[in-house]
Amino acid sequence: MDIIQELYSVIMDRKANPVEGSYTNYLMEKGTEKIAKKLGEEAVETAIAAAKKDKNEVIAELADLEYHMLVLMADMNITLDDLNNELKSRR
Repeated sequence: MDIIQELYSVIMDRKANPVEGSYTNYLMEKGTEKIAKKLGEEAVETAIAAAKKDKNEVIAELADLEYHMLVLMADMNITLDDLNNELKSRR
């Protein structure tokens, strides 16, 4: 299992089995609007890091962006297969 699949599985498990103090559960409890706002913030932070040409910061921000994207996907019941199928259809 690759890290994206593993992380998505953990997020889905948190959705089904909330853990007190979990940041993922905090986001899920706040709802889709909060998750979407965090995703947008991370996208902006990624763009700013890229504009500064700071590769290490871009990598860190991309990881944050990917995590928040996966939380949004889980919140909206979008699977990795759904995403992969959409990407394949664009080739």
